[in-house]
Amino acid sequence: MDFAFSDEQEELRRTVRAFLADTSPETEIRRLMETPEGFDRAVWRRMGSELGLQGLAIPEEYGGAGCGPVEVGVVMEELGRALTCTPFLASAVLATTAALRCADEEARKRLLPGLAAGELVATLALTEDSARWDAEGVRLTARESKGSWLLTGQKMFVLDGATADVVLTVARTGDGIGVFWVDGDAAGLTREPLPTMDPTRRQARLDYHDVRATRLRTHGDGWDLVSEVLDHAAVALAAEQVGAAGRALDMAVEYAKVRHQFGRPIGSFQAMKHLLADVLLEVESARAAAHYALLAAESGDPELPAAASLAKAFCSDTCLQATEQNIQVHGGIGFTWEHPAHLYLKRAKTSQLLFGDPAYHRELLARRIGLDRVGESA
Repeated sequence: MDFAFSDEQEELRRTVRAFLADTSPETEIRRLMETPEGFDRAVWRRMGSELGLQGLAIPEEYGGAGCGPVEVGVVMEELGRALTCTPFLASAVLATTAALRCADEEARKRLLPGLAAGELVATLALTEDSARWDAEGVRLTARESKGSWLLTGQKMFVLDGATADVVLTVARTGDGIGVFWVDGDAAGLTREPLPTMDPTRRQARLDYHDVRATRLRTHGDGWDLVSEVLDHAAVALAAEQVGAAGRALDMAVEYAKVRHQFGRPIGSFQAMKHLLADVLLEVESARAAAHYALLAAESGDPELPAAASLAKAFCSDTCLQATEQNIQVHGGIGFTWEHPAHLYLKRAKTSQLLFGDPAYHRELLARRIGLDRVGESA
């Protein structure tokens, strides 16, 4: 594996960073936090039409760029760094990966061109009141009726669920788990935004009352598809966490250079040097873990499930640590609403729980590499 980013990938990073500096400054983030949708549709369309970001992982035959997870990871890292209010994770990662990896060519032709162009927003509805990220947590039911499927139940914590044009819904059927296409304005579907700690990333509660849906064809049981999507999403989120952690570290270092106590910058004190050095070590280690997982996803490496859980667990802890220490370095000003430090901390905390917290992924990692069977074999 080549762990260095290519010239093209670095150029993509520079392009995205410049675009976000123009369209997603702190003032715009704070404005969007107060809007019903939580993101700017015009900017979302520009991301698709001008930069092609939503279509990076989509093959050219569906209107995409034909790139892969590494390029998506580069974008996610920059989105995390800028704390951009966008449904990119829900639409360009969760829903796009589900469409790409299912066995339903008709669904791909209907959905992917609109996603690639930025004309549509889609999401994946999985978790319910139990907040579980495994198959046991799926209780929403799907039953056949007169040649179609009807969904009944509830989904919780659905990313951008209140505004998505298409909701790919995970439901339990008589033969296992299925993934279903549901239009956002379908009859019987009620969508309610949820109050969350992080106002920069929207979540919603969805209630299904005999909602008519179309089942996506899958390779085997639908949970295999969902599990694969979650691994790719965990890797993408890990890259975003690296971006947010790196930006928090930069903010702390910048402040340590200009804040003076006892006639000298606080960054010159040994305790502060050690604190920032420890955060730097963690951030760079997290970046390596996320990049390895991205490369595993890119190459289809069978180690992807283990790499995804490792990256998600480590990057979650690192992002939370970096954002907490950023507030500590800033002192009193770091606790104020006017300073952006708390926004990064809130994103770090909610991202830590998204797709399963570090404890969940460490347990999952142990199972995936066979550590849970060591005692049995002994």
